[in-house]
Amino acid sequence: MQKEDLKSLVTQMYEELIDNIDAQKRPNKEQILTFLQDATSTISSINDSEIDSIEHAKLAFTNAYKEIAHDTINSYQQTNNTFEELSNVHKEAIKECSDVHIDLSGITKKFDDIQSQMIQEVKRANEIITGLNNKVKELERNSNLDSLTKVFNRRALTSYLNTLCSKKSLSHEMHLLILDIDDFKVINDTYGHIAGDKILIFIANMLRKTLRDGDKVFRYGGEEFVIVLNRIDSTTCLEVTNRILNLIRNNQLIYKGASLNVTMSIGATIYYKDDTPDDIIARADKALYRSKNAGKNQMNSELLHGN
Repeated sequence: MQKEDLKSLVTQMYEELIDNIDAQKRPNKEQILTFLQDATSTISSINDSEIDSIEHAKLAFTNAYKEIAHDTINSYQQTNNTFEELSNVHKEAIKECSDVHIDLSGITKKFDDIQSQMIQEVKRANEIITGLNNKVKELERNSNLDSLTKVFNRRALTSYLNTLCSKKSLSHEMHLLILDIDDFKVINDTYGHIAGDKILIFIANMLRKTLRDGDKVFRYGGEEFVIVLNRIDSTTCLEVTNRILNLIRNNQLIYKGASLNVTMSIGATIYYKDDTPDDIIARADKALYRSKNAGKNQMNSELLHGN
């Protein structure tokens, strides 16, 4: 697995690390380090030659993110130690107030010093946090995973199709599907964008569970997904698309007590020798357009003449 592919898992590790922290009543450095050590153990047991799907890839975490995590932990530990020292100074100042002869000017100066140190420490901590956030954002920009659905993103699709088409011809059939959630705007307008996001996650999870490891799911943009089906014939492709359509139409997401039923329209095509990425996408998109115009909730194919 390439370095850029490993970086694409940063977002997921961030969320899992945050979930781990939230799960603890009183999280501390040792618990976080244990989490990272477990992740390292998981990585060491993975055989790179077996990483052929997003499910396997999710088990790997980037060294870049582990460095960020350690930096964050050390930063907060240092900040906590500094504030503990300031707290002790504060206590000593309070004790002096119990003296009958109070040196108001001295105590005032001491509190001013404490406040100044605390302000500088907070400023330093904020600068570190901002720097770490910028690192995370930079890694996310180079990610091959969609941060919401955890399937591959459009950037990964472009790279995948470019590599595929550079071979000019394949020794096996490859089918490409474009899937679009029907009336997605109505869902957003009726229930809000949070419901729309949950629908996207819901669909992505179903697609991942339905397909084989060798198949790949990408979020193409908005409410559209792309699926690449490798090593199947047209009959099997039709069976897969029908299974997807039935699975989605027969399941529902419960959101705030409401049952959200969705359907999808699908456009399908097959890879032909000397195809470019634009050729494949254009044919699948044309087929999707026919599915939408024919009443939605169905699949249509677009093949080259004579095929």
